[in-house]
Amino acid sequence: MPEPLTPTERKVYYYLLDFLSEHTYQPSVRDIGREFEIKSTKTVSELLQSLAKKGYIERDPSRSRGVRLLGFQAARRTQPVPYFGKIAAGEPALVPEHRAGFITMDRRFVPSEDCFYLRVMGESMVGRGLMDGDYVMIQPNVPLQDGEIVAARIGDEATVKTLEHRDGRISLVPAHPDEPIREYDPRSDDIVLLGRVCAVFRSLHDGPDSEGSLPA
Repeated sequence: MPEPLTPTERKVYYYLLDFLSEHTYQPSVRDIGREFEIKSTKTVSELLQSLAKKGYIERDPSRSRGVRLLGFQAARRTQPVPYFGKIAAGEPALVPEHRAGFITMDRRFVPSEDCFYLRVMGESMVGRGLMDGDYVMIQPNVPLQDGEIVAARIGDEATVKTLEHRDGRISLVPAHPDEPIREYDPRSDDIVLLGRVCAVFRSLHDGPDSEGSLPA
């Protein structure tokens, strides 16, 4: 098992991963120094040597970019799926300035190019297997059927619920006994169905909170 990294070593290691993914070649010692404001190339070399000793990289000291990330393979057949931290009132509800980043996925698990991620907040859909903090992938521009879990925008907020239509009204049905069913008239209420929930990603470790969640 690799030896744990110090906070500085972890930052450098992630920088090496991100730089290689973006540029297809490794940063030089001076690149790393500039990124982390380390003036001494000796200090950078010592950090790289520690990463090598702990089993995360291999080094060729004779080359400025002589670093090989152990186990790293350039990702193929992947697709970046945008993650939105906020929902805009009006249409379009998803605007680039509210995009919080991307989650790269194997293309086999992404049904269409226009899919996007939102994050669940709350427990109103636990009865359908959606937990607080889950990332849900939304597939827009598809016919929505009653009984499907959908994401909807109401005003400038979004929610995920089970869809039903009743007497010309849209019903958003929770899967929690303490949550009420909410009904909307699409002719007068500011409601837009954003799409169908087609996948769920759940992290089982405690990490930093991500900005932007939608009430479940």
